[in-house]
Amino acid sequence: MSKDTKSIHEFDFDLICEYFASVERQGPGSPEVTIKALGFVDNLTDESRIADIGCGTGGQTMVLAQHAPGMITGIDLFPTFIDLFNSNAVRLNLQDRVEGVVASMDKLAFQNDELDLIWSEGAIYNIGFERGLNEWRKFLKTGGYIAVSEVSWFTEERPAEIDEFWQDAYPGIDTIPNKVDQMQKAGYIPVSSFILPENCWTEHFYAPQVAAEEAFLKKHAGNRAAEEFIANQRHETQIYYKYKEYYGYVFYIGKKI
Repeated sequence: MSKDTKSIHEFDFDLICEYFASVERQGPGSPEVTIKALGFVDNLTDESRIADIGCGTGGQTMVLAQHAPGMITGIDLFPTFIDLFNSNAVRLNLQDRVEGVVASMDKLAFQNDELDLIWSEGAIYNIGFERGLNEWRKFLKTGGYIAVSEVSWFTEERPAEIDEFWQDAYPGIDTIPNKVDQMQKAGYIPVSSFILPENCWTEHFYAPQVAAEEAFLKKHAGNRAAEEFIANQRHETQIYYKYKEYYGYVFYIGKKI
């Protein structure tokens, strides 16, 4: 990894939050992918309890609520995201079934066997895939589902540049078969896994950031930290286009045994 670039974890949380609050999605994905993953989940009813952990501003959560019954709680560490999340729920007239709560994903207040479905798009990496699957399992009822999207290797070998980039950003990255094996060892039946299409990155994640980056730089003109953060985002985009054959997001759906 170039010494001129940083891991996103090295930047100020407030700066990250402000930037990503200005875009609809905080990670790769699309409404179509959310609906596809939901199609592997059975037996949801109006009484079902669903948690979207690391929900961000709730782009995917609102899609979930529009296509699944039950009560949904969105969990995110950033109050700004949750304020936007709850505003979006009201705007879409979903506030009776959808509520955002500020909390950390490693200190969840759910009861054991309370949830029918745990959802997490592009966020479980904050706690780690294996750790999240193991620690969150107790909150699910037997027969309940977990559905998470996670960055994964598509190949056993890859160029040094992209390997070093992701080992720095997220050492927990692994191949799809190894991720499925981790899910099974954590006490789930692996129901399905599928690779998110490229447009989840290009059309739904990176393209909207072009205008957001310019607005952010204009607002923070002369702020070196802001400039370095945007440079980091642009570097990540370039890395994706250069090495997208080797990695991407994968949805993993499992059922608690």
